[in-house]
Amino acid sequence: MSGDLFGDGGGAEGATSPEMSKAAAPADGPLADRLRPRRLEDLVGQEQALRAEAPLGRMLARRRLGSLLLWGPPGCGKTTLARLLAGATGQPLLALSAVMSGVADVRKCFEEARRLRARGTQPILFIDEIHRFNRAQQDALLKEVEEGTVTLVGATTENPSFALNAALLSRCQVVVLERLSVEALERLLARAEEHLGHALPLDGEARRRLAELADGDGRYLLNMIESVADLPSEPVLDTAGLAEILQRRLPLYDKAEDAHYNLVSALHKSIRGSDPDATLYWLSRMLDGGEDPRYIARRLVRMASEDIGLADPAALGLCLSAARAYEQLGTPEGELALAQAAIYLALAPKSNAAYLAYKAARRSAREHGSLAPPMHIVNAPTGLMKGLGYGKGYLYDHDMPDRFSGQNYFPEEMARERYYQPTDQGREQRLAERLAQLERLRAEREEDH
Repeated sequence: MSGDLFGDGGGAEGATSPEMSKAAAPADGPLADRLRPRRLEDLVGQEQALRAEAPLGRMLARRRLGSLLLWGPPGCGKTTLARLLAGATGQPLLALSAVMSGVADVRKCFEEARRLRARGTQPILFIDEIHRFNRAQQDALLKEVEEGTVTLVGATTENPSFALNAALLSRCQVVVLERLSVEALERLLARAEEHLGHALPLDGEARRRLAELADGDGRYLLNMIESVADLPSEPVLDTAGLAEILQRRLPLYDKAEDAHYNLVSALHKSIRGSDPDATLYWLSRMLDGGEDPRYIARRLVRMASEDIGLADPAALGLCLSAARAYEQLGTPEGELALAQAAIYLALAPKSNAAYLAYKAARRSAREHGSLAPPMHIVNAPTGLMKGLGYGKGYLYDHDMPDRFSGQNYFPEEMARERYYQPTDQGREQRLAERLAQLERLRAEREEDH
């Protein structure tokens, strides 16, 4: 078992009492530990989750917790909140890290929990990074949580809908924690200065920039403050001076986790919404975060077909050209071709008619099964096939008036269906006019026959 995350490591099997969970951090410990809130009202940036009418707020008013999943980005206060919840409800706390623990560690926690329950308490089991437990480890929690052996509080940076199995998810209330706003981080900065006993040698813009560089992560902000705290009070640093002191942090972006999918979605919807500036912002966020530009190129090709389609057929070719340009030039030169393609997609006329038509046709094909083509459009390369009527009655469109025969090309067992509904956007308007003309000609041909 990983041991207690909050106290001094004492207590049987990693258990902590509420008093231990409130113990002060060593004076020479990291600033993030020294400033860890001791009361719920001192937790910055999570007012929404703790408001009185929220599920967690109602639990606290009753001083009785149900099992919880704290979902939020790094440094938003998940671990601190779990500790404070134990203190606020007066319950003992058991703690594990899913990175360091296995099923045997979980069982030891349950044994300790039973001893604590026998003393009249309802122990809280906190599991940090619970999404790292595999299915078997998650299943090992179910029975004890359901029977009330422990109140489970899990912390995760990943979407619980994808990271946890449905049985465990159904037994827990998900509490969404927000990334800390710049304003919340500035409050944390002021609190750190009060604790240190002096202001940081930063001008107003540099203070704001320090909070922005934290990228919503309170612990990272406090770590950066420690890098600046021992500087002399003069000279006062501007943003350029701050940049020389601190190494720039990579943006919060994990290609295997939620941030990846969230930013992809933001890029796609900005293009669909015809906003080139937002498009460039999200494209830059993805590239700065280390996303593979080839993946972005593939997504742009998809968007050209899904959201622009035949309203501007050139969009698909431009995206393919941008993908080839990146392959030839690489980073950073080739990224400009991706930006060019993204801007073009954002400003292009929009149509999802081809996308919807394709989906409708696929659905129809599945519903109707393996119907044979009508005989007049089946080739007859052999005498036998000709004798059986293959190809009989076929009209060669190039020889017909208007180069259009109006024959039926659907299976004889199904009625003609209409999948493609062109819009009035861009070049698709001309396709709509052409389609209307063909429908008129088809009706005339049918009357003639």
